[in-house]
Amino acid sequence: RERMKADGSAAIPLDPRSLDAAIDTAKKSGANSIAVCFLHAYLNPAHELAAVEHLRKAMPEITISRSSDVLPQIKEYERVSTTVVNAYVEPVVRRYLTNLEKRLVEAGFKGSLFIVLSHGGMAPVEEAARLAAGTVLSGPAGGVSGGRRCADLVGIADLVPFDMGGTSTDISLISEGHASLSADGMLAEQRIALRSLDIASIAAGGGSIASVDGSGTLRVGPESAGSVPGPACYGNGGTAATVTDANVVLGYLDASAFMGGARPLDRAAAEAAVDRIAASLGLSRLEAATGIYRMINLNMADGIRLMTLRRGVDPRKFALLSFGGAAGLHAAEVARELEIKRIIVPTVASVLSAWGMLTSDLRYEVSRTHYGAAARITADEVRELFAGLEKQAEGRLRSWFNGPIRIERSAEMRYGEQIFEIDVSLDGLDWKSASLVDQIEDRFHRRHEELYTYSSPGQEVVFVNARVAAVGEVAQRGEGARAPSNVAACKPQGMRKAYFGGWRDIPVYAFDRLQPGHALEGPAIIEAETTTVLVDAGDRVNVNALGWLDIALR
Repeated sequence: RERMKADGSAAIPLDPRSLDAAIDTAKKSGANSIAVCFLHAYLNPAHELAAVEHLRKAMPEITISRSSDVLPQIKEYERVSTTVVNAYVEPVVRRYLTNLEKRLVEAGFKGSLFIVLSHGGMAPVEEAARLAAGTVLSGPAGGVSGGRRCADLVGIADLVPFDMGGTSTDISLISEGHASLSADGMLAEQRIALRSLDIASIAAGGGSIASVDGSGTLRVGPESAGSVPGPACYGNGGTAATVTDANVVLGYLDASAFMGGARPLDRAAAEAAVDRIAASLGLSRLEAATGIYRMINLNMADGIRLMTLRRGVDPRKFALLSFGGAAGLHAAEVARELEIKRIIVPTVASVLSAWGMLTSDLRYEVSRTHYGAAARITADEVRELFAGLEKQAEGRLRSWFNGPIRIERSAEMRYGEQIFEIDVSLDGLDWKSASLVDQIEDRFHRRHEELYTYSSPGQEVVFVNARVAAVGEVAQRGEGARAPSNVAACKPQGMRKAYFGGWRDIPVYAFDRLQPGHALEGPAIIEAETTTVLVDAGDRVNVNALGWLDIALR
């Protein structure tokens, strides 16, 4: 029993007897983690702090997540949901990371362990465990960080990172050299309002299962065969036809050379699985395999449309960054569906998310709700608000990091009649100017028009949340230019029958033998131990100075 008013003053003091009763209930339940969320605690956390202090004395072994610490922002549902998710995952994350750190030390590791968070920045173990809900997209975040690094290395400011693996495809956006962040995250149908890299995950991967529904319609996914039993061609007992099986049937994957020959595939099992789909549809094996291949490509193209068009971006102006083990098999057709004309395939395509983690900066974010119409906020109030947040963010980051720090400022704003905010970057403004508030409003109008094709300069603009990120810039290492080849032409390592509009003998090139300066024209198949890239007829491949594939579509 307690109540803070909307202005942060206490209407009802925290009732110790009510708190004791709640703690007794928690003890009896056997809970190992507790979320503490009180109304308007983002304005005044006094009651939450008192409750946490009482909890720690009564249950010293318990993990506690406090909403005014996890997400000190307006909007009750988002704050409670995010805090509950944090409480749910923190014990597991903390135990795992603590054990990992201990084992590394025992193995002789003398450095510092950092964890990539969902916003793409790194943090030490204690911070990652405290804000465990911020780790839920850490793997895909590595891919976006890698995509951002790729954009720098190849000099392309606008990229669509396209990461296709065994069970899902992750799609993001690098625009003008920057990855977009969002606070609209959902995971397992739970709201997580912490800022994270804007990543769309769709159930489309090499293991996606093809099926025929009651109306006789072919569907691919969202169910996946996973790694066990996996696609039928894996020979682990799987019988369902998957995208990988279709790629084997079409000749895109060499069953005898999969993983460099270390893991041969069962072509007969793949054909039998696709035959069952073909029989249900009244089609030939080839038609069924082609349909599966076409269907998964359309699904992924639709995912990219959602990531781009819904954010006011024309995908035709972007290049596609193809990575993940399965992406190279589908990138050309997905790009063609979207009228994208250029594809980049790094040599590290199959491990780009891990590679990208090595390029991640350190990052610490703080936010504060400052609700009110922009017209009633003075420039001095804005400067004072952000100065306080900058001091807090930079001070915290300095406890981990001694290198150069960059400050990023943003605000969540909306029109007066709206209920949802949009994130507006405030970097590059003249913070000393008397017209600072007008500049912020102008940024909001422009961003609103980019997203929704209209703005309303005459309407009241509401300032909701201020946000500051302190970014510790890590020295970049990694890919460097390689010496160009003395040989202008590159020779295939062999030929293979594959379906490119018809069965044809297709030249097969070894990815690791291609050198800077080499060029080739499709149709072609480029193979590495962990990925395969299809080049369609008329498409042209140039090997850039890094040894990466730069594919121009016809």
